[in-house]
Amino acid sequence: MFLCVNMDGIVYQINVKSEASGGRGLPKKSVDIVVLTRQGLVGDFNRYRHEECHDDPDKAVLIFPLETIVQLNSEGWPVQLGDIGENFTTQGIPYEYFAIDQRYKVGEVIIQISKVCDPCSNLRHLPYVGQENKARFVKALVGRRGWYARVLKGGEVKVKESIQQLTD
Repeated sequence: MFLCVNMDGIVYQINVKSEASGGRGLPKKSVDIVVLTRQGLVGDFNRYRHEECHDDPDKAVLIFPLETIVQLNSEGWPVQLGDIGENFTTQGIPYEYFAIDQRYKVGEVIIQISKVCDPCSNLRHLPYVGQENKARFVKALVGRRGWYARVLKGGEVKVKESIQQLTD
């Protein structure tokens, strides 16, 4: 049985990128609703996850807090929602409150944090980064690029849906 505790938030924005869009998995575009399966968000294609990680279910969803975007903006990086390649831009749960193996109920979906997402060189494709700022931007994201999650129970998620931390 799952019990909710106080560290709750919301899905501030849902972001996807279709395979037809070409290129890499960032930036992603906003949608209002999405269906999650154990493989990830229906309609979202991440070339790295697909080609290099062979659709690893531990990387089905990428979560990135709005609070971290605000921090990066205050440091001079004009990061927009979806730029980092995140699927869920969350609000109300700071980056440091997520931890591996924590479970969350998001609408009717249950996810479990599986891995830290490390910054990668593909971030150079963002227009404000480029090759000349890649090393500085990657360094700025170390320890706060986002969290991967596996999908324990699939279903539908809508923007502004609550995210509730679960415990046994």
